Amino acid sequence: MTSRGFNATARTSSEARAVARTQTLIKGENGIGTVRKTTLPGGLRIVTETLPSVRSATFGIWAHVGSRDETPALNGATHYLEHLLFKGTARRSALDISSAIDAVGGEMNAFTAKEYTCYYARVLDTDLPLAIDVVCDMLTGSVIREEDVDVERGAILEEIAMTEDDPGDCVHDLFARTMFGDNPLGRPVLGTVDTVNALTADRIRRFYRKHYDPTHLVVACAGNIDHGKVVRQVRAAFEEAGALKDPDARPIAPRGGSRALRTAGRVDLVDRRTEQAHIVLGMPGLARTDDRRWALGVLNTALGGGMSSRLFQEVREKRGLAYSVYSYTSGFADCGLFGVYAGCRPSQVHDVLKICRDELDRVAEHGLPDDEIERAVGQLQGSTVLGLEDTGALMNRIGKSELCWGEQMSVDDMLARIASVTPDDVRSVARDILGRRPSLSVIGPLKDKQASRLHDAVA
Repeated sequence: MTSRGFNATARTSSEARAVARTQTLIKGENGIGTVRKTTLPGGLRIVTETLPSVRSATFGIWAHVGSRDETPALNGATHYLEHLLFKGTARRSALDISSAIDAVGGEMNAFTAKEYTCYYARVLDTDLPLAIDVVCDMLTGSVIREEDVDVERGAILEEIAMTEDDPGDCVHDLFARTMFGDNPLGRPVLGTVDTVNALTADRIRRFYRKHYDPTHLVVACAGNIDHGKVVRQVRAAFEEAGALKDPDARPIAPRGGSRALRTAGRVDLVDRRTEQAHIVLGMPGLARTDDRRWALGVLNTALGGGMSSRLFQEVREKRGLAYSVYSYTSGFADCGLFGVYAGCRPSQVHDVLKICRDELDRVAEHGLPDDEIERAVGQLQGSTVLGLEDTGALMNRIGKSELCWGEQMSVDDMLARIASVTPDDVRSVARDILGRRPSLSVIGPLKDKQASRLHDAVA
């Protein structure tokens, strides 16, 4: 690896430059909301959304790598690498990286998921060139020093400990393990104490070189920006790093495939001295590419998506058995999960489980009445729009859409898809998803008799 992180010589010939392709994916009114995409020679994709009415911009780079791309021995490597890219490049120290963004009042962060990683900075529109330079430098020029790996190991172990101290958080990791078993999707994104302690600088560098090729990356930028200027600045940064090595390279396609989860009736209990018991009751859901996901979104909203939802009303409002209760969906490239979470006193676990299971069974058999579906459609439409009111959310939408679907959908089209969901669509997906035998994950101080009864909830 060269000092800038890529074994390549920068290509700046006019022949290579002629290969860049620009498309207008969504044409906004008076330029507002226009989404454009340029694919550079070397396979790097740059997607932008223009919003001239704001004074900010969010710049991000999405990597087509997540914890599901790790072997058992590498569990936690993706997240470890996310930390290390902030530790310094050939041009900047870790302090230089953070202070550059702090000095202009911006914010900078990253997150790792099971199927992707994202690095981003949100700044004033006038400071966008700085954000582009810093984030591109991080992605292409990380030096991954041995001493930084050792220092950051301690920080990551503390992060794991912090998560373990929050049972309401780690019960979702337990549920993933319950549903997927010893599979990359079932392992924690952070890794474990043992795997993090075993990771070396050499292994992380190899992981970096393999997964941070430009063909695996999507640049996304939203706000008061000019697409052409963003493309030129990003291209200059990557060419200076020698990262656009093969002008004929093509971006990798979104993940695909189909996975059938056969998990049913599994119960995992972690006995822990907590004040509450934390439970997730759930079953296989839908892949993120499944057209029925819109109907499932409406169903999820009606069941556990707000204060008027079925589960909130039955568990909290009518009986006061839990403070937090909700349902959720997780969609991956080839499969998905549907889950119901509740936190309650250990003595109330079986009452809460019975109410949740009864509601799921009732909706699976009889469906939802039209008025609940209509309310859920309106709630989902409103939350969709409100959730896209800042440049960070817009950057997330267009970056994830390009990486995971390979296409863009306007907000109006999204609202139309939600509005097109019929009561029959919701009842059909309810039968398919909720009609399956669930599995259960629990963290809490349950006594032997209570623990032995947990299987009743999934029978």
